[in-house]
Amino acid sequence: MSLGAHLVELKRRLLIGAIALVVGMVVAFIVTDPVLRLITEPIRIVAESRGEGSAVELAFSSVTAGFDLRLRMSFAIGLLISAPVWIWQVWAYIMPGLTRKEIRYTIGFVAAAVPLFFAGCATGLYVMPNIVSLMATFVPEGAAAFYDAIYYYDFVFKLLLFVGVAFVLPVFLVALNLAGIISGRAILQGWRLAIIIAVVFASLATPPADIATTLLLAGILTMLFFAAAGLSMLFDRRKAKRDAAFLSSEAPE
Repeated sequence: MSLGAHLVELKRRLLIGAIALVVGMVVAFIVTDPVLRLITEPIRIVAESRGEGSAVELAFSSVTAGFDLRLRMSFAIGLLISAPVWIWQVWAYIMPGLTRKEIRYTIGFVAAAVPLFFAGCATGLYVMPNIVSLMATFVPEGAAAFYDAIYYYDFVFKLLLFVGVAFVLPVFLVALNLAGIISGRAILQGWRLAIIIAVVFASLATPPADIATTLLLAGILTMLFFAAAGLSMLFDRRKAKRDAAFLSSEAPE
């Protein structure tokens, strides 16, 4: 295809993806209420723990704050709903320029990364009430705890995104190994730092008294790291065997 044809194709793919996103946002706008009830459950837990008479509420600090919050939620949920469409448009655009081996690697990467990302988001949603409850303990007795709606949503969204990406990082390590940037042995040599990071992250994401949840989250992150290191070392071994076979076949008799 010529450059002009590529640009026309790109424009068409972007338009289809944008339409799918808008449709997803319209659908998502309808379901923002149950999602909002789900993510604000920790605030109700804090209110119950502080007892009657304590002011613990979700606050909307401006006239348009309610609409702004729904718009942000609609965009995030709509992006998720329309993901099959716009991901396919991106894939259909770049696939003709990939080799068969690159296509196979890309499919494997997506097949591993997507479930891990959603598993990370689910884990973040699970530990979120613990984080909110822990932070609420620093509010002085008798003081009001008003959670700004926009800020609170940004906190929840970033938390889920951060934990989701943390779960996908081992897949990126394997991808870097397949690209020849880092070896499996080099990944494994960082196991001490990986365990420390996993434990620190799990400790921050769970209340101090909940040792079981802390160990569970740290264990999941650690196992994902060692799985990535093991796969990378396996790929390195296969690559070394192929290289040795190639050199032996090229050697003069």
